[in-house]
Amino acid sequence: MQGKAGHHAPVFEKYRQKAEYFMCSLIGKGSRNIQKTPGGLIYRQRWNNMQFVTSASFLATVYSDYLTSYRGSLKCAAGNVAPSELLSFAKSQVDYLLGDNPRATSYMVGYGNNYPRQVHHRGSSIVSIKVNPKFVACRQGYATWYTRKASDPNVLTGALVGGPDAYDNFADERDNYEQTEPATYNNAPLLGILARLAGGHGGYNQLLPVVAPAPNPVIAELKPAPKPKLTPTPASSSSPITINQKMTTSWNHKGKTYYRYSTVVTNESYKTVKALKLSISKLYGPIWGLTKSGNSYGFPEWLNSLPAGKSLEFVYIHAASPADVSVSSYNLA
Repeated sequence: MQGKAGHHAPVFEKYRQKAEYFMCSLIGKGSRNIQKTPGGLIYRQRWNNMQFVTSASFLATVYSDYLTSYRGSLKCAAGNVAPSELLSFAKSQVDYLLGDNPRATSYMVGYGNNYPRQVHHRGSSIVSIKVNPKFVACRQGYATWYTRKASDPNVLTGALVGGPDAYDNFADERDNYEQTEPATYNNAPLLGILARLAGGHGGYNQLLPVVAPAPNPVIAELKPAPKPKLTPTPASSSSPITINQKMTTSWNHKGKTYYRYSTVVTNESYKTVKALKLSISKLYGPIWGLTKSGNSYGFPEWLNSLPAGKSLEFVYIHAASPADVSVSSYNLA
């Protein structure tokens, strides 16, 4: 890196070529690019895929700083890559795992409102000794606690679980060890990424946000898919509940454009909203963050009320304009 390899320079050059081949594949500009989920997450395997997400993203931040100091840009098969693009890619992976994804699920336990509640972890799934000091034998810990379908009695705050499959699907079940098992080697690289994004970059003068690359003249000639028009969902002037929708991302799959919509329900009153029922029509795809009951939708199973000034977010995906969302009924307490 600093011209000090001497007669070992050819060997180190091979390492550099391998590293840059990997960086190009991460950014999607290599001759053979890595697989990503439809929502944009690095995908390598179903069992604990998150270890590859955080480790590869950490390497991207390190190589970004190296390029800034010694090379300027990265030459890939599909064009040059600026250091800021690598940093932006790493940030996109962190955003995804913390909740900016098609399911609006945070894969860090305890972060946000929607995170794994049945973690594949003994200490998290068994009641605390402070709550029940009675001895729990090994088999009892499995038969009595591990097989329970309820949320963990001990929230394993900060743990990063295995994450979704190749299609952004995730089953929050304790025996689904491939997706709900946490690991220290998931979290360790993430600390480095967060430190870098927070400004801890050893004096490198690299700035965010990322400068957008020059448009591809071939792509520029193509007309982009029309984006559905979004307007706030109307609410009664007397209703203390407001509903706002927005499209957060879109992608193409097999010739079809799909949209992810985020809907935020806010309690504008000075009282607590309970027994909330929402009516949703023109919904043609999956929805996350609500519980369906008959023809209406209510609070998710981990929430039973909405305090004054607080908001609830749910998301859905389909290849159409936003669904019609309205308040059917509620109680104020």
